[in-house]
Amino acid sequence: MTFLILSALLYFLPTIIARHKNDFTGVFIVNLLFGWTVIGWFVALIWACAAERQVPVRFVPASSGRFCCQCGSLAPVGAHYCVACGRTV
Repeated sequence: MTFLILSALLYFLPTIIARHKNDFTGVFIVNLLFGWTVIGWFVALIWACAAERQVPVRFVPASSGRFCCQCGSLAPVGAHYCVACGRTV
């Protein structure tokens, strides 16, 4: 009985590692369906251990202007055209 419990814990180790990540569902599905192959288990383990990508978000006060939809630069308040690319804001 102990062997079965330890085997199940070892088999689902990538899922246990990824339980608090955004990719938890994907790691679980790969581990469940392809974990019986050694390659699938290692793919799930590497995916679970990989660092999550951080998307930089900068804070912009509401009254400081608008972003250009073409280049993403910040246009001043009241501007009709982007200073960087010239497109309408």
